[in-house]
Amino acid sequence: MAAFSIGLLKRRIGGDWCRLILLSFAFLIVAACSEPSQTATELTTVTDEKTETQRLNNWLDEQFDEQLETSPMTKTQLGDKSDYGKLDDFSIAAEQRDLEWLRNSVAEMESLFNYELLTDDGQLSFDMWRFSLERAEAGVAFRHHSYIFGRGGPHAFLPNFLINFHRVDTVAELQNYVSRLSEFDRVFQQLLERSREASAAGIRQPRFAYDAALDEIARITAGAPFSTSDSSPNSPLWSDLQDKTNALVEDGLLDAEAARSMTQEIRNLLATEVLGAYEEVAAWLREDRELASDESEGVWALPDGEAFYNYRLAQMTTVELTAEEIHQIGLDEVARLRNEMEAIKQQVSFDGTLQEFFAFMREDEQFYYPNTDEGRQDYLALNTKFLDAIAQKLPDYFGRLPKAALEVRRVEAFREQAGGAQHYSAGTPDGSRPGVFYSHMSDMSTLPIFQLEDVAYHEGNPGHHMQISIQQELEDVPRFRTQYRTTAYTEGWGLYAEWLAKEMGGFEDPYSDFGRLGGEIWRAIRLVVDTGIHAKHWSEEEAVQYFLSNSPQPEGAIRSEIQRYFTNPGQATAYKIGMLKIQEVRRSAELALGEQFDIREFHDIVLGAGALPLPLLEERVDRWILESTL
Repeated sequence: MAAFSIGLLKRRIGGDWCRLILLSFAFLIVAACSEPSQTATELTTVTDEKTETQRLNNWLDEQFDEQLETSPMTKTQLGDKSDYGKLDDFSIAAEQRDLEWLRNSVAEMESLFNYELLTDDGQLSFDMWRFSLERAEAGVAFRHHSYIFGRGGPHAFLPNFLINFHRVDTVAELQNYVSRLSEFDRVFQQLLERSREASAAGIRQPRFAYDAALDEIARITAGAPFSTSDSSPNSPLWSDLQDKTNALVEDGLLDAEAARSMTQEIRNLLATEVLGAYEEVAAWLREDRELASDESEGVWALPDGEAFYNYRLAQMTTVELTAEEIHQIGLDEVARLRNEMEAIKQQVSFDGTLQEFFAFMREDEQFYYPNTDEGRQDYLALNTKFLDAIAQKLPDYFGRLPKAALEVRRVEAFREQAGGAQHYSAGTPDGSRPGVFYSHMSDMSTLPIFQLEDVAYHEGNPGHHMQISIQQELEDVPRFRTQYRTTAYTEGWGLYAEWLAKEMGGFEDPYSDFGRLGGEIWRAIRLVVDTGIHAKHWSEEEAVQYFLSNSPQPEGAIRSEIQRYFTNPGQATAYKIGMLKIQEVRRSAELALGEQFDIREFHDIVLGAGALPLPLLEERVDRWILESTL
């Protein structure tokens, strides 16, 4: 799902602020007189609001179920095994059908329900469903602007999807796995058609992204049964299929002879159809790479590039900020955080400049585990230790707590990138698959120990795992809201969680606290660098040098980050903008409520409605403040 339209927000919030002001004025009058009793008319209104809202919730659940029927892969990710042998339709025609369906759905909603009779939360659901259409409409003009076969594209995502999301508990589900493998060619053909159309329109990714995709394809198709000459014995897909087949044999669900027959069928499919599909994608990548610019360029260089970047900023931040305004916020935050870093430099008695301290933190061996299996295991174990410790303190800061389990894992070898961003993958709403915090560990020199604690809190608890798990476990909202994502809220919460963890007793070691500041300044730098690349025509090297000058991050990780910003415009701005808004509404609540302020209740208000656009989050907190004072 997409974020909210700013125009819609201004209309909605304008009306709500008038209502809030009137409520505040009424409260003052009541306080000077006597407390009124609830009238029959008021009781009837409350009943009507609840009835209309429940009708809307039921209808939205039906619409969400209908919408899910167009995406077998989304159903699998949610733990639903219907359409288990199918992959999604990625064609332009399918995208247009989905848009037409949503247009009809929103029109039906507007004709069936009285907006004024809905509760505040009902109006929120109504607006969110309507805005999903507005965001889809806004993106039509930029259908070809996404870089499809870049780093982590469908060539890497589909194997990851089958390995990590497609569970095999029966023979039929193994056959479903094979059925999905047979659809790789169809999916790649659909996406190649879109990629060719984009290239013909002059829309091409930087050359490094072609190289990254070709490298991923080489790793996916290394080893048996794709090749017998490679040093790796088995490809990732073949290893996964053998493991899942053997598990069925061990459980007595598949006899040995049938297993041999099935594995031979799978082997032939991988070595012919699947390999052929990958070879065609790789051939196109090599061909199109030669047409790409020698220099890495931001989206300003694309047709309608400025309009596309403005669209991406609005989508990612959910607020009305220009590229220039975001750039300046970043510069101001970098300056503020550098001052805090200076204080820690003095605390540890480092004799030298901040730049020299950055170099010390990047290069000193005490801050890195060895690039060995033992070093990697130690890194994972330390993550688990910090997450276990912070979990003990969660009840002091939150009323709602996640039910889903959390695991810390290394990224699978076929999609691992040296210096790649650590990330979180949500579990299923029913808890059958845990949430997973993934770490790229092929090069341990890109994983400083002083930043380990900070990243763990961001990706795990109280960060993404907590926020997304709680959202998926909500029971008093339409189901689509349990899966609704806005990047500014989700990533803003992750960065707020890093800051909150210090308040909760984390970061006792000053070097880890410096790592926390390094994580925050990293997100402030993103505001400067992302807008620099896509609005101010910065080169890749200019962006790298600005990052190096203001962060202790290892250079390898920085270069990987900068390439990510080139290929995913605007996304990197959402983190800091979201954090600043959450901190702002918390300060407002603390100031307004004084001793009445309850941090547990505040966090429940922030997490209890799902991933809202930032203006609607602010409105929700403002309403809570008002109700808390009545």
